[in-house]
Amino acid sequence: MIAEYPDSSEVSIEMRPAMHPKFHALADGISEFTFANIYLFRRAHNYRISRLENGLFVITGRDDEKPFFMLPFGLPGENIIRELFNNHQVMKAASGQQTEILATMGYSVFEDRDNFDYLYSREDLVNLTGRKFHKKKNLLNLFIRNNEYQAKPLLEEYRNEALQILERWNNQHEEPNDFLAAKEALEKMWPLQLCGGIFYIDRQPVAYCLGEELALGESFVIHFEKAVLEEGFKGVYQYINQAFASILPEKYKTVNREQDLGDSGLRQAKMGYNPMDFVKKYKVISP
Repeated sequence: MIAEYPDSSEVSIEMRPAMHPKFHALADGISEFTFANIYLFRRAHNYRISRLENGLFVITGRDDEKPFFMLPFGLPGENIIRELFNNHQVMKAASGQQTEILATMGYSVFEDRDNFDYLYSREDLVNLTGRKFHKKKNLLNLFIRNNEYQAKPLLEEYRNEALQILERWNNQHEEPNDFLAAKEALEKMWPLQLCGGIFYIDRQPVAYCLGEELALGESFVIHFEKAVLEEGFKGVYQYINQAFASILPEKYKTVNREQDLGDSGLRQAKMGYNPMDFVKKYKVISP
């Protein structure tokens, strides 16, 4: 099903039974490294996958015609590493453990701050206690006072309503975005085993979020969160964050809200929720 390196295969849904358990066993909690994420963004990043030695795999891609590779399950032999760097400009989403080894081999390592995942305490998102969450709690209370609201698990029976939210959200955003990946995620929730929540104001669907567990089941990563912003909906994002964290099982100690991609507004918003930590990622290039 998956070609041996240096050949490669397109990422397909049929790979999930073989690949998902390997991704699920990763402890680092890097948000890119789930089968659903690789599959849903396969076109956006031109992902392809190859089988390496000892049960390892390499994922290659191109962003703006710049080739890169990722090694989610570990480093292969030095000859293969050298060949990968010769054929691609950069290794992306490298873990701290990988970079320690690669640095000793002479490769140059850089923190990829724009792609750090934001990690939050699930308990903090539920309770919003203390001065550091004062503004968020006020916005949440404002929303609760001014709106009739309801939260439901995002089951397949509510998928069409979530798709309506996504279409309306897309109409409010002219710049390129993740609409196609988000749409396919809703259409293939079941085969990809994604779950989330859908939220209503005055019985109308206005927001949803969708994700999956990560980091050996200790964290939950939110891949998609969409809300329709209209007058009177102030505080809706604070409500979504708190309501969804409230229904997550307690086994999830943290919520991974992914990266800010260097967007200053998004960074400010994510920092405003006081992350407890970051899942750090690195870029590696040949010296």
